[in-house]
Amino acid sequence: MPKLVSRACASLTSVIVVSTVLIAQSVPMSAPIELTHGKPFVMVMVNDKGPFRFVVDTGTGGEAFVSAELADQLHLPESGYIRLSDPSKQGSQRVPLVVMDTLQVAGVVFTGVKAVRHTLSSADGNCDGLLGFGLFRDYLLTLDYPHRRITLDLGTLTPDGERSVLPFSKPDGIPIVPMHIGSLQIDAQIDSGGTGLSLPQTLVPRLKFISDPEAFGRAQSLSTRFEIKAARLASDVHLGNYTFATPFVEINSAFPLANFGGSAMQNFTFTFDQKHGLVRLESTQRTLRLSATPTQVRMEQAPSLRPPDISLVPIG
Repeated sequence: MPKLVSRACASLTSVIVVSTVLIAQSVPMSAPIELTHGKPFVMVMVNDKGPFRFVVDTGTGGEAFVSAELADQLHLPESGYIRLSDPSKQGSQRVPLVVMDTLQVAGVVFTGVKAVRHTLSSADGNCDGLLGFGLFRDYLLTLDYPHRRITLDLGTLTPDGERSVLPFSKPDGIPIVPMHIGSLQIDAQIDSGGTGLSLPQTLVPRLKFISDPEAFGRAQSLSTRFEIKAARLASDVHLGNYTFATPFVEINSAFPLANFGGSAMQNFTFTFDQKHGLVRLESTQRTLRLSATPTQVRMEQAPSLRPPDISLVPIG
């Protein structure tokens, strides 16, 4: 969760910068994605140079992050500063914004993209930057995990009456959908940069587990380190008309919302319509299993911060 900040996920606010899009290309446009520990990576061109390896992170509400190394390599000019904080509200950082004249992904060219310059984690291999949810606001964004494709298209989604198209809100620029644990309804972020299915510690007294939650690792956010626990739920989890049967979940004490990320997304194709606040889920399975995975265990070795789970506040 788990998004310049953390190995565990929560929310990221940000819509302070706006890029433009060159839609002269025919759509839909598509490109392969590489899945590393459940996270989708794509190759992008920046200022007609590259390609560079960026992660697509729906758990980051801003447009983009770029590593300090790539910003220096391309001599990206700075354009003001922004203040970052995470949902723990225990601190913040002042970091620079840089400007990318052009950023091309899946054949679509975005211009005037302002990106946060920040250290990015190398736990998933080389990572030059991050593409946030806000970058794709004018498109239907499809992440097809089974076929490992990203597609950008024009058009709209409409509810289908079968709960495969769900409404989402994005108060902090991140898609939040209703999710049910047994009869309990909670809010969950759909976070392609997250690790798995994570629940806040505050929910634990309202849940039943097959065994007591046990220490599983440690994670780091922008301003705090915290323990991750894990357990298997005694109840099923429902997202739309799909069911996770008594899944393995992470439990964290730092962030207030549930997080539906990485390993939980692997069997789905997600299509997001930000203009109308709708997301379509498609899978060949109606009932799925979610067990402990190595991606969750490695959080303890995370060498640096990752970009989600933060709030962005303009300075000046």
